[in-house]
Amino acid sequence: MPTWKSRGLRGSTLEELINRSNERYLELELALIQKIPTPITPINIEKETRHITLAYFDQKSTVDYIGVVQGIPVCFDAKECAVDTFTLENIHPHQVEFMKNFEQQDGIAFFLIYYTSRNEFYYLPFRRLFEFWERAKEGGRKSFRRDELSDEYVITTPGESGILIPYLDLIQKDLDERD
Repeated sequence: MPTWKSRGLRGSTLEELINRSNERYLELELALIQKIPTPITPINIEKETRHITLAYFDQKSTVDYIGVVQGIPVCFDAKECAVDTFTLENIHPHQVEFMKNFEQQDGIAFFLIYYTSRNEFYYLPFRRLFEFWERAKEGGRKSFRRDELSDEYVITTPGESGILIPYLDLIQKDLDERD
């Protein structure tokens, strides 16, 4: 029997948890955060079911989510990591550039990382990621270790009010550390 191997569903559980959290934030009138679909051009479409069976990406995607939290523009990308070392190859230069420009316009950019082996959600402020990015550009490590990150940004789950990944408190912490 052939085995099915796919990279296509990586992160789908994380994405679903984030989507449900964002729905709850909207219900509570705390935030409006939307998933950004990756633009594709279909090549083959099944006539009966209208399912796309072959497509290519139109352009590079920027971030996974974008929106506003009580008047503050927010964007973030969600990543999974199975080990305690996160390779920067998982982040693309155009994403870093977008997030850098986003923050220059007084927005908040960050990464939500799910360390699967630890069952831990982590809020990584863009400025911290950028330090690792610059270190790699200067010939240093092309990754960062979990022990290089502050435990203050671990997301406690589940949150109050049925929020599965309550990241808004960490946005406030991120803002407070900028002042």
